[in-house]
Amino acid sequence: MVPAVQDAEITLLKSGELTASVPLDIDEIPHFGDGSRELFVKSSCYSAIPITVGDCGPIISWVFSSEPKRISFTVVYRETLDTPVEQAKVLIPLTRCNSHKETIQGQLKVRNPGVYTLIFDNSFSRFLSKKVNYHLTIEKPIIYDGSDFP
Repeated sequence: MVPAVQDAEITLLKSGELTASVPLDIDEIPHFGDGSRELFVKSSCYSAIPITVGDCGPIISWVFSSEPKRISFTVVYRETLDTPVEQAKVLIPLTRCNSHKETIQGQLKVRNPGVYTLIFDNSFSRFLSKKVNYHLTIEKPIIYDGSDFP
């Protein structure tokens, strides 16, 4: 039995219309530099950033803003890109953000290898397309390997 809170996110992934998907490997994120990237989300659609992660431990952080109005945001986890949508786990429930008025920040710790998908949902807006400016960063845990020991 899937908890009811996941219904909105799963329904979106199953029957929503995708504007853009920007797949990333976690190792690409450090090369982002300081600038923001743009993601377009058409009216009545959603856009996604699936991030493939091979190890536990890193912290994925994001900041984003939207124009001209607000956007909904959720993060879902799947073991692989081929994992059925019904088996996706919702890590951050779908939340409508006033990201046109303030920058939204968040982060999550990677507890399992797999695909962490950041979703910007504009399906509630029938006429207005949105532009999302986003920036991602990764903090990897420092693992002491004893290599500087004499």
